[in-house]
Amino acid sequence: MAEIVNLRQARRQKARTERERQAEANRLKFGRTKAEKTRERLEDARAQRTHDAHRRDDDTET
Repeated sequence: MAEIVNLRQARRQKARTERERQAEANRLKFGRTKAEKTRERLEDARAQRTHDAHRRDDDTET
């Protein structure tokens, strides 16, 4: 004999599962700790300073 299913509950469970799947994807895509963000920002600043230090001075006006 077939199992009786409450469609309202089934729809809610499906929506809940979908939201959780989307949340997990967002955590993987966007989730970083404050320490990771700080470290990345410091690394970017260091790279920019290194890049700027190697620029040529264009003081070739006559």
